[in-house]
Amino acid sequence: MAEQAVFGPVVPISTFVRYSQSPMRQTLRLPLLFVMIGLAGCATQMPPPGPSQPPVVPQAPSIAAQPSPPPQPSTAERFFTQTGLASFYGAAHQGKTTADGNSFDQNGFTAAHRTLPFGTVVRVTNRSNGRTVNVKITDRGPHISGRIIDLSSAAAHALDMEQSGVTRVSVEAFRADQAG
Repeated sequence: MAEQAVFGPVVPISTFVRYSQSPMRQTLRLPLLFVMIGLAGCATQMPPPGPSQPPVVPQAPSIAAQPSPPPQPSTAERFFTQTGLASFYGAAHQGKTTADGNSFDQNGFTAAHRTLPFGTVVRVTNRSNGRTVNVKITDRGPHISGRIIDLSSAAAHALDMEQSGVTRVSVEAFRADQAG
């Protein structure tokens, strides 16, 4: 009785040799070799360690050091800025309810802005004369296209813009100016 393979029929080795030398296998070898060489060239290596530098040890300030000047509002503390046209509103709106629920006072330093939260204090600077005033946002507006803020009569007077009615301004909000 002839012996049979335990795992199936016995396949002659010549079958594998012919398969490994098939034309398709031979045409794939060279491009595959180039791809492998290319990928090996793209691999990054860690740079060799350079001369080690001693760690920086912070030194205590000397007793003779001059005190630093008090902090001034800087652009780092500014969280809002906008430049555009400002207008003002006054006597016609005196006593009317503003968007925050309070009564409008033309003699108060208040303003209307489209997006800033109520209670935000902003610095408004007249670009033509450099005058600056702080106002509190209490209302929504302006309702005229092209304008960025509506000021109370008192704020307009402080900026010397009552004659022109509309003037170019910068509006800035600083963290230091906000309550709480």
